[in-house]
Amino acid sequence: MVYLLTRFVNGRLTPTPHGRHNEIYSFRGRELFRARSLELFNSLLERLALIRVVDVIDILLVTLIIFGVLMLIRGTRAVQVLRGMLVLATIIFVLAQIFELRGFTWLLDNMLPVLLLAIPVIFQPELRRALEQLGLAGRYLRFFRRDELNPVVVTLKDAALRLSQRRHGALVVFEQDTGLQEYIDTGVQLDAEPSPELFLTIFNKHTELHDGAIIIRGEKLAAAACVLPLSTSSLSDRQMGLRHRAALGISEVSDAVAVVVSEETGQVSIAHNGRILRRQEIARLDAILHALLTGPHQSSLAKDSREPRA
Repeated sequence: MVYLLTRFVNGRLTPTPHGRHNEIYSFRGRELFRARSLELFNSLLERLALIRVVDVIDILLVTLIIFGVLMLIRGTRAVQVLRGMLVLATIIFVLAQIFELRGFTWLLDNMLPVLLLAIPVIFQPELRRALEQLGLAGRYLRFFRRDELNPVVVTLKDAALRLSQRRHGALVVFEQDTGLQEYIDTGVQLDAEPSPELFLTIFNKHTELHDGAIIIRGEKLAAAACVLPLSTSSLSDRQMGLRHRAALGISEVSDAVAVVVSEETGQVSIAHNGRILRRQEIARLDAILHALLTGPHQSSLAKDSREPRA
């Protein structure tokens, strides 16, 4: 006992081998981690080597389709519907996998064809808009056209200023590639040359034609007092009335551009592609309409023209 204490004090007592074992185990763990990482990396390289150019094109096409669908439903009620369907499907799948609900899984498998038939009904407005945009081949040719300012736009700008000052409500729709003949037939045929005085006369509260929309075809006023479809979307601002709902409705079923002058506030709004741009400056009305009607720059301008959120 005295001998062991003497060796311990002099530092000659050999320590237990547990420290060396820990170092050996730590070294082996690092080596095993490196080996597995290298194996995983080699496996990844082998899989990447199997990817062909056709596979890359296939992935890009699927990505473009998904991106196009998301762009079509952006800002519409379909976003909330799609989000709810995805959340519900995820919950059902997790519950079925965890608790092994065979009967419930069988029911879902048999309901899948019914759900596939229900999707076109639920997303009917978005699908219709997508098919219309695919059929509008003339829109892609606008890039090669000369950017000529529509004289109706200049006339409407002057008229909108005076209508806003007088608090006279107005609704003017510009027909584009999607024909609006069915709505023109509901109004009074004009086929008239545009002028600020004509706009002021039509939208005067004491005339028979003020309660409706003017539809512009080309550079002429095709008809007045036209009845438009009303949007079923919820409008958060209570100051937006029937004219705003009609402008939004015609933009949902066609590629038309609608201009609204509020009777209560005198503010100008523009509806296009199922969205409404509130509180637009009348001084920039001609530039905004020109961009929306010519096509190529409409996305960037619409982004700059949106009402800032409170």
